[in-house]
Amino acid sequence: MNWPFLRAILILPGNVAVVIPGLILWLSHGASLSWALAGPDAVVFWLALACLAGGLGLMIPTATMFLTVGKGTPAPWDPPRKLVVRGVYRHLRNPMISGVILFLLGEALLFRSWSIAGWAVLFALGNMIYMPLVEEPGLEKRFGADYRVYKENVPRWLPRWKPWNGLPSG
Repeated sequence: MNWPFLRAILILPGNVAVVIPGLILWLSHGASLSWALAGPDAVVFWLALACLAGGLGLMIPTATMFLTVGKGTPAPWDPPRKLVVRGVYRHLRNPMISGVILFLLGEALLFRSWSIAGWAVLFALGNMIYMPLVEEPGLEKRFGADYRVYKENVPRWLPRWKPWNGLPSG
């Protein structure tokens, strides 16, 4: 296994989507904002599973593409060295973050936890500020005109219906 890649996964989405929600559940147990696990007889249970599966369905392939195509990791300290414009990246510029948000919403539904829902909102808002102010200028600096063309054609958060095919899929 690639240690820098594994470390990036454990530190970033691992903490955001597993450790912090776990701490939230643990700390809120018995409090006024406590949680209650949804059972399979509730519609919310199945909606939660759909969100969790959808979140993983975005996170796993995008993280893998960072390693195999981008020759880097999802971490800012070891970013991809090649611009990834393949798979879901042809529909959406931030599928990893979107996957984490979807996963957090699934956890909030599964555990019926307003505290995890609040964490999901806070995480989403933080990324809505971070992406245009920090990450995107860094990507423009690293990848130049290719990234600018990509950014003009692929939305940040809401996916395109049809995949964009403007740049090579490398």
